[in-house]
Amino acid sequence: MLTLKFIQENKDEVIHRLKTKNFDATTIVEEIILLDNKRRQTQTELESLQSEMNSLSKEIGQLFKSGKAEEANQAKARTGEMKEQIKELTGKMEDISSALQEELVQLPNLPHTSVPAGKGEDDNEVVSEGGLMPQLQDAVPHWDLIKKYDLIDFELGTKITGAGFPVYKGKGARLQRALINFFLDEADKAGYLEVLPPLLVNEASGFGTGQLPDKEGQMYHATADNLYLIPTAEVPVTNIYRDVILKGSELPVKNCAYSACFRREAGSWGAHVRGLNRLHQFDKVEIVQVAHPDQSYEILEKMVAHVQSLIEKLELPWRKLRLCGGDISFTSALTFDFEVYSAAQERWLEVSSVSNFESYQANRLKLRFKEDGEKKTQLAHTLNGSALALPRIMAAILENNQTAEGIRVPKALVSYTGFDIIK
Repeated sequence: MLTLKFIQENKDEVIHRLKTKNFDATTIVEEIILLDNKRRQTQTELESLQSEMNSLSKEIGQLFKSGKAEEANQAKARTGEMKEQIKELTGKMEDISSALQEELVQLPNLPHTSVPAGKGEDDNEVVSEGGLMPQLQDAVPHWDLIKKYDLIDFELGTKITGAGFPVYKGKGARLQRALINFFLDEADKAGYLEVLPPLLVNEASGFGTGQLPDKEGQMYHATADNLYLIPTAEVPVTNIYRDVILKGSELPVKNCAYSACFRREAGSWGAHVRGLNRLHQFDKVEIVQVAHPDQSYEILEKMVAHVQSLIEKLELPWRKLRLCGGDISFTSALTFDFEVYSAAQERWLEVSSVSNFESYQANRLKLRFKEDGEKKTQLAHTLNGSALALPRIMAAILENNQTAEGIRVPKALVSYTGFDIIK
């Protein structure tokens, strides 16, 4: 959430930069400034009235002691009137603050100046690419390979739960577990502290990272307890630091977490969601950092490099994209996506998003830090990235490594799986 101070002082910049996200902020920004001015004016009136009533209340006792009963009673009557005025102003303040908050949460984060303009994913900028493209004749898609080698059972998952909830079996389950452990070990080597978070979060946590009120339609909601199944470990891990004041010397804070992720994916259909391409439940390892504002973009580069190294160790062809304004998320200032190439589907599959949210999430979370010797606190910057999401990585590994003898396991995973070929 953008701060009121920034909006007040940079009105034109906010409106101009949000055009890159194809968001017309003019009306909302004008309303926010109007409401903030009303709030300030009402606050001034309220404080002035409270101060006047406090002074008058002290005078009443002196007037009674001085035998000026009539003046004292008049003063008492006036304080009664003031109490009613204060009650009205307090109610007015609450209404204005509530309306102001409703407007603020509708305003997306400002995109970084390097974010290209564009309407959607077709306008994303390819920054770099690498890896060897597989040279296969008549490549079989992963949804047929998993049946052939009995790795994943979609029908059984549909029976137990519904579409989009697969059951991993045998070497399929082993490969899945190998990927999780490999990603966690690599994060540990990079200095991330592993945490194992809850899979459900409360409303305050959903608000803190920006899933609420923006994405509630994509989240599974346990209505009896008003809890939400997490769409990514980003939500519980980042909320570890909600309402926390860190020391400047503690930054950056680096966490990683494995979790199952749950997304309703409402409105998703078509050939591109077949098999592992889009699921309602999937596994992912997430990396999260809380950073000093002066260091967050340098840290973003390091996080992007970490994700790239994972894909390279899995021997997959990849490309890195800078998301355009029409494809970047509501809360992100700058996002880089990684895609891997699918030999059988002959298309690129997104496997990671790495984002800097600057102070947008931190303002919602009230996540601050204080430099040594300083009294004033500052908002921290938050960053996160998929390192990595498993379903499409699994799909690409199966499709790109198919041979006449079976499916070759990438060398980096053999010590985790205990086998080098699936047959």
